[in-house]
Amino acid sequence: MTQFYDARGNVYGVVSPAALRRQGVQLPDDPVQAARTRKTWVALAIASECGWGSLPRPANAKAHRCDGLLVGPFQNEPPFDLLIVNTDGSLAERSGNGLTIFAQALTDQGLMTDTCELRVHHDQPDGHSPVATHIAPAVHDHTAGFWLTLGVPEFGPSAVGAQGVEPVLLGDAELSQVDALAAINPNWTHSQFVRVGNPHCVTLVDRVADLPDNGPMQQPSLFAPLQAIAFAPPMGGGQPCMAGVNLQWAARLPGNRMAARVFERGEGPTASSGTSASAVACAAWRAGWVEAGDVAVVMPGGTAPVRLQTHDHRLLSVSLFGAARRQV
Repeated sequence: MTQFYDARGNVYGVVSPAALRRQGVQLPDDPVQAARTRKTWVALAIASECGWGSLPRPANAKAHRCDGLLVGPFQNEPPFDLLIVNTDGSLAERSGNGLTIFAQALTDQGLMTDTCELRVHHDQPDGHSPVATHIAPAVHDHTAGFWLTLGVPEFGPSAVGAQGVEPVLLGDAELSQVDALAAINPNWTHSQFVRVGNPHCVTLVDRVADLPDNGPMQQPSLFAPLQAIAFAPPMGGGQPCMAGVNLQWAARLPGNRMAARVFERGEGPTASSGTSASAVACAAWRAGWVEAGDVAVVMPGGTAPVRLQTHDHRLLSVSLFGAARRQV
């Protein structure tokens, strides 16, 4: 049976491979093979587990009950293997909120009691698989949750396979201009590409008013051009990134804080995203907008604490704190 969890407004369903097979989904026992043969089983898994079922669908809600499906674990002791399934049928390399939710589900099942490694298998052509994330139970600001160690971020078009973008300066920082974004809004001209296990394009704007809102992003007039940028073919245009890219917009707030909005590859506008928050913090640090240490990224679904570790003006690692609760 699929269990649904919420992390900062991001909802994922968690289902075991055995439960999917009982629903008639032909899922291989091996996570490597499951990722490689994704197209043979993923549509049935989404149809079976991500629908609203007998629940009333709220007004203006998405077609699916959740933002994605977490399939796993494939074993009963760490390290734990899983797949992150977007509702368009693609596999994600990493999801901060998704991994937070998966860690909470493992904890609820009595499988995770200490620091462990989660390994996400995928079939994205521009990244290695599996992508490993170290998870540690912790308490932050009186909230029980988990710190996720995401490693060393990479910056620039080459980090995400972006093509056809022009360099542009923001102060002393060299960023990129994505023409398709600038065509939508002339204030969206300064973007920083970041890879934190998965690819991101963070557009830095001068004012919070320049951030797009989730409601308008769900309307066809804005959803369609953003989908063309963010989604990989055939649902998107693969420009500037053939494998697609997660989109964020970020503006400075007082203190070491950033306001952000998210349009996810393979999903669309979301209330929050953990890896997106991490990418926003990294991009803001690189532009000189925030200092190292703890950065708060404020999204419609909640605030994500991100920790940047630096030395000698170099970013050594980024970590994300998250907490999740089971929906009943």
